[in-house]
Formats: sequence, C-alpha cells, structure tokens
Amino acid sequence: MKPTRRLRELGQSLWLDNINRELLDDGTLRRYAEDYSITGLTSNPSIFDGAIGDGDAYDAGIREKARAGKSGESLFVELALEDLRRAADLFRPVHDASDHVDGWVSMEVSPLLATDTAGSVEAARRIHRQAERANLFVKIPGTPEGIPAIEESIFSGVPINVTLLFSPEQYLAAAGAFLRGIERRLEAGLDPRVGSVASLFVSRWDVAVRDRVPAELRNRLGIAIALRTYRAYRELLASKRWRKLAAAGARPQRLLWASTGTKDPDASDTLYVEALVAPDTIDTLPEKTLHAFAERGTFTGAMAADGGDAEAVLARFAQAGIDVDALAVRLQQEGAQSFVKSWRRLLQRIADKSAALTSAR
Repeated sequence: MKPTRRLRELGQSLWLDNINRELLDDGTLRRYAEDYSITGLTSNPSIFDGAIGDGDAYDAGIREKARAGKSGESLFVELALEDLRRAADLFRPVHDASDHVDGWVSMEVSPLLATDTAGSVEAARRIHRQAERANLFVKIPGTPEGIPAIEESIFSGVPINVTLLFSPEQYLAAAGAFLRGIERRLEAGLDPRVGSVASLFVSRWDVAVRDRVPAELRNRLGIAIALRTYRAYRELLASKRWRKLAAAGARPQRLLWASTGTKDPDASDTLYVEALVAPDTIDTLPEKTLHAFAERGTFTGAMAADGGDAEAVLARFAQAGIDVDALAVRLQQEGAQSFVKSWRRLLQRIADKSAALTSAR
C-alpha cells in the first residue's frame, strides 16, 4: 500500500500546496487525487505569482479581462477563482462523502488587509460569494488584527482557513475565535456547521534558527512546536466547551500542517511529513514533497497526543538561547510581510502582462 494511502486510512488528509492551470488542464491534479489520495489544496499569493509568471497559460484570460476593463486585484481574483472553482468541483465528491470535513480549496484575502479587521471581514464575504463554491475556504491570517475578523467571518457563515500560525498560543487564539463564532451562531439560531482549519507553519522555524543552534538541534524545532500544538489541539477537542458545540452539530476546526517542504538540503525531503503523522489533521505538501513521500515515505505510527518529547526538546533550545515566544511573533510578522511582497509582485506582473497583451495585435 502506498504511504499516502496509509496516511489517508489513519485519518490524516493530504492536500496539495499548489495550484496552476496546467495541473488542471493536463489532468495532473486528478491523478494526484486518484494515485496519491490528495483530497484538497491550498493557494497563496506566492503560488499564484509563480503560476501566472512562469508561462503563458493565463495570458488569454488576462488579455480578455483587461480589455473588458478589469485590472489589479479584481482581475487577479477572477483568474484565481476560475482555477479554484475547477479544483473545488474535482474535490466536491470527497467533500460530500466526508460530510463537508474534507475536499476543500483555499483562496487568500489580500495580504494588505493583514492589519485591517473590517476590511478582512468584507473581503472574505466578497470572495466566498464570488466563488460560488461551498467547499472554498477563505484564508485570513491569525494575526492579532485577524482574530476578530476570523470570529466575525465564522459567525457570518464564511468558511475560514486561518493562516500564518506559528505557535500553540497563536493556534489557541485562532481556535478561540472559531469557537466564539460558532457559539454566536447557535445563540442566534443559525446552523453551527461552518468549516474551518487552522494552519500551523512548521519548517520556517528551522530555517530561522539553523545557524544559531548546535548541529544536533537542527531541523528539530519546527517538529517540537508542532507536537506542543497538537497536544493543545487534542486537549481542546476533549474540552467540555467543544463537546457541547459538537453535540449541537458543530464540526471541528481541524489542525493543518503548513510549510512542510524540507528547506535544509542535508535533511530528508520527507522529514516533516513523516514526523507530522496524526489523525484528524491535514498535511499540505508541495509537489516535490508529495512525490518523494509517495515514492519512499515511511512512518511507524502517529504523533503522541500528549506532545511526546516536545518539552524536553524545547528546553534544549531555550538553553541554546532561543526564545520561542519572541520568535513565534517574529515569524508571523515576517510571514505577513512576505505575503505582502508576493502580492505586490503578483499585481505588478499582472499589470505588465495586461499592458503587453492588450497592446499586441
């Protein structure tokens, strides 16, 4: 049995951390679903920047929309949603069969709204309405300003993928926003079944400390943080507060492992996938990582629900001078800044292509 299939049977979903038009047009995404048990996907500004810039697959669409008067963000959103609707339709059977737990795709609100609560809420509503797909998450960063936007969006019935989480504390803040949104829906007599996932970024921890710790600690911090967060996740699902909501029909906000591609060339390219095996979670894999794990991935069991050796490992990082609380804040801020940079580069690329394509005969 393929290792990807084994993960699926254990209760972990595998989602592709990529989307582009070629994957859809040539049937690759469908093959990933059939051969590698892929049951959803995520996108972000960096992914679309590469997809639109690295070829001509989007040129006809850009030309058509630009000549119709579209530009900037509105043009990009239409392009992106064309792809994401097709992907959502491909995963719709999984979505229906899993009672809406699985089979999702994701679309990001503008990263420029990371500190704009009201703007994020409105953008999430607009994107979800425009997408016209029940299995599309709108991604809102779990920044301090994003937390109230997440709560309000859940209350409004918009499914949310909380992105840019780096620590158990940030995860619990996002989970709290989800719970409050669901509780408000129940108080208002609304359906509590609003989907959500909370995305914890893993490998960026190890990139951040690579040159600051002894060799024996390299590539261990991200996994230790993930273990600590998984413990918090299991504790929340066992809490009286959550059990009350579940009894009323609410679905859990699943924990999602993001940034699971290995960045260290000296480390195994399946390092994080094998370490993050856990039921009731999602692992998002770049294509390179997906192929590597499908071909030679191995694992012996699931993560320890109690966090395993996370605290002992984190104590060693503290001894090495790593302040994980301060680093979590920095990583979230840097992640938000990185998405802004990608967003601006993406919009500039679209503007340049629009100008060139509309002036060409």
